Amino acid sequence: MSSQPSDHGSSRPRTEGGPPTAADYYAANRGGGLFSEGISQRIGSRIAVAAHKRHLSPTVLSILNLGLGCLVSFIVIGTAGPVADGSLWAAPIGLLALVGWQLAYAFDCSDGQLARVTGQSSSSGGRLDVLCDVAVQCSLVAALSAVAKAQEPDTPAWLLAAFAATWMVNLVTSVMQSGAQAASMVTSTSFPVRAAKLVRDYGAVIALAGVVLTIAPQWAVWFVALFTLINGGFLAASIAFTGRAALKGS
Repeated sequence: MSSQPSDHGSSRPRTEGGPPTAADYYAANRGGGLFSEGISQRIGSRIAVAAHKRHLSPTVLSILNLGLGCLVSFIVIGTAGPVADGSLWAAPIGLLALVGWQLAYAFDCSDGQLARVTGQSSSSGGRLDVLCDVAVQCSLVAALSAVAKAQEPDTPAWLLAAFAATWMVNLVTSVMQSGAQAASMVTSTSFPVRAAKLVRDYGAVIALAGVVLTIAPQWAVWFVALFTLINGGFLAASIAFTGRAALKGS
């Protein structure tokens, strides 16, 4: 599972006659899916405006994504046991996860927008962006796994391992989609297809995770099982699709 393909490695012209606007930044977004484009990237564009006014670099926004995303995950991990035994109310922790993970992702969206629009792109910045994404998503997977295990102590270790493995392998495949050799298995951009792809939209998935932790943390094990199946299926389909293309020499 991945956020939008992100880098600091390319820039684009903006409208002349003043500092960049939110519309300028949003026009430079890298997509990510229906939810991410409609919500996360728009929030990111406003963060980019504020960051530019304060002379913050894209690297600062990448670090904010890292710090906030991991902090929220660590809080969820630390409170998983008390929430499971009823000594701590689940709703505040779930709301913190819902809002905190979304805001961290908005910082992730904004760093690339700021870099591209203001010409502050660099290869090292792009690498840092990806590494911060990986760290945040590692912490998020650990948090969801901790909640699932706390809520259902009989949750098999192999399921949690498969959840982590398929999530991170698919992050790698998503990053690969941003290069010159990128190819899509489903090229249609119709609304029904994009709606179906919400299961692969990072913004939508972490929103669902936050909702589950808020209203029914006992469902965390089902969330883990569902996305293990989805991500594993996507990985298998990607291998088959790419293998077929390789056999054809394309």
